[in-house]
Amino acid sequence: MGSEARAGLSKARRVIVKLGTRALMGDDRDIDRAALSRRLEELVRARKEGRLVVLVSSGAIGLGWTRLGYAKRPVTMPELQASASVGQSYLMKTYNELLAPMKLQAGQLLLTHEDFRDRRRYLNLRNCLVALHEAGALPVINENDSVSVDEIRFGDNDILAGLLSNAIDADLTVLFSDVDGVYDGDSKLDVIEAVDGGLDRLVKKSTGGFGSGGMASKFSAARTITQGGGAMVVAHGKADTLDDILAGRNVGTLFLPSQERIEQRKRWIAFSTKEAGSLKVDAGAETAILQRGKSLLPAGITGCEGEFEVGDAVVVVRASDGRAIAKGLTNYSSEEVRKIMGKKTEEISKLLGAKDYDEIIHRDNMVSLVKP
Repeated sequence: MGSEARAGLSKARRVIVKLGTRALMGDDRDIDRAALSRRLEELVRARKEGRLVVLVSSGAIGLGWTRLGYAKRPVTMPELQASASVGQSYLMKTYNELLAPMKLQAGQLLLTHEDFRDRRRYLNLRNCLVALHEAGALPVINENDSVSVDEIRFGDNDILAGLLSNAIDADLTVLFSDVDGVYDGDSKLDVIEAVDGGLDRLVKKSTGGFGSGGMASKFSAARTITQGGGAMVVAHGKADTLDDILAGRNVGTLFLPSQERIEQRKRWIAFSTKEAGSLKVDAGAETAILQRGKSLLPAGITGCEGEFEVGDAVVVVRASDGRAIAKGLTNYSSEEVRKIMGKKTEEISKLLGAKDYDEIIHRDNMVSLVKP
């Protein structure tokens, strides 16, 4: 299965490439221009083969804090934002200098979670990326660290790459990092067929350095990407090449697409919206949602946590153990839900003075997070 899946990567028409900080920088704490130029040449070759290529680039904070004179990577938000502001301008200047001989220019997009949470902005982003490609520019994307706060941060560009994969229906996402794949002990895994809880034992906490990510963020990105029908490869940022990956060679670790692909709008609900609260449900409601594909009604709700408004994303959790089983867009605010939870549908009008919907979350606006 692995060799056949790798051979199929040559057919990828939409490709996202993420460069981690260590894949960009050399030992002198500056951009490794020679290595980055070679990487960009690979991306240009992929474009000439008719592929839409999007580059997710880390490095702004890593470049910025050294130029601001900090002894080590900052930990406070203002210092991180200052570092990102300085580093991002230097990063884009370098990209345009290296792309100029290749007759390309970089199209910069700096994103926060709000650009994915809002459906209209999400669709506009998708259209913008296609327009940049068609105009002959290479989209270069980073988190907007200079203005991000905790509520709208991705926290890591692996997560950002995963969300972009869903936004453009990417066939392949490559995470170039400081590791050449996923290891189980001393053995590198060539192929991972399913991203499940069993992989948690492979996660090792990253230590020090310029970047912010680790294997946990890569597994999180893999869940998003593979459930959307895309493949993902974790490869070494200096030793491995995009050419080899697209040629189907045994490079890095390949995460296979899920056999049960989630349709595009429900992927947006599942992965691009940040939950504003949670609803606890009883066993009957869980069965109705997971096994019969039903909407969530007030009667099945036993608890409501958080403060949210109509249209916000909320997680549906099992009352018995708190496990998340679904996620959806609510028809009622948290204040209203607390008044009608546990009640029958015909009681909504009496309790609220009006009834706009029978369902708290309609099945068309809800996606299951676990298998029945």
